[in-house]
Amino acid sequence: MKRVLQSLTLLMLAVILQQCSYSQSNTPKKANMDTSKKNNVYSRTDSSKVNISDDEWRKILPADVYEIAREKGTERPWTSKFENSKEVGTYYCAACGNPLFKSDTKFESGCGWPSFYQPISKSSIIYLADNSHGMTRTEVECGRCKAHLGHVFDDGPPPTGLRYCINGVVLDFEKAQAAEKKYNEGEQKKGE
Repeated sequence: MKRVLQSLTLLMLAVILQQCSYSQSNTPKKANMDTSKKNNVYSRTDSSKVNISDDEWRKILPADVYEIAREKGTERPWTSKFENSKEVGTYYCAACGNPLFKSDTKFESGCGWPSFYQPISKSSIIYLADNSHGMTRTEVECGRCKAHLGHVFDDGPPPTGLRYCINGVVLDFEKAQAAEKKYNEGEQKKGE
């Protein structure tokens, strides 16, 4: 009976770890700079590769973004401001501004991190084998600056069957202008 309980405990632990919940810090690091200001490599239109040293990244990124993007950290589950967001728009890499995901590919996966079933383009994401923590996974990085974003799993919805489990800290978001205009027009009509 003791062996069965030990086996069940190990199995439960493996399932929990597989849901992206490894290497979490209980004490989130505070940003060391104004996150409303973008760094000198941040561009939503420049698609050229960014190749700067980790020392330079450390100078221009907030501490929480640096920890995830450059040190392959993981934010605590259910702490991302984007986890339950239903806003219409585009998600960008917070380090360099590379377009990553459209909001219409976002879905509720229950894993605790923003999840998407498809990137904007094939060049938006780089895929790497990740065998850390005793698991076999596929890490995803930004296709422009190689920032760690999270992992991709094959348990997502159609049409791709993929779940890109992404740290919200390394995401930047811009509302779709058409949706914002429509919303503002609706608010004007309410006020009339």
